[in-house]
Amino acid sequence: MKEKVQTTLNEIRVALQQDGGDIDLVEVDEETGIVRVELQGACRGCPYSQLTLTGYVEKLLKERVPGVNQVINVNLEAMRTS
Repeated sequence: MKEKVQTTLNEIRVALQQDGGDIDLVEVDEETGIVRVELQGACRGCPYSQLTLTGYVEKLLKERVPGVNQVINVNLEAMRTS
């Protein structure tokens, strides 16, 4: 599962890099289907980053990788817990 997630993220990365952003895979929890990623560059502080994450990244991962249930941006996750 992790390999398929990484392959899909590599394809997504090209589009994000065109806008000055990037995305890195942090963790794949195969039991829960939760994928944690870190948005970087322009994507990190972009007000539309959550929309990009759910409407683009999560949608594609769910379509292409069986078992993916949710994608979480660790940047936002860290802000919520601090």
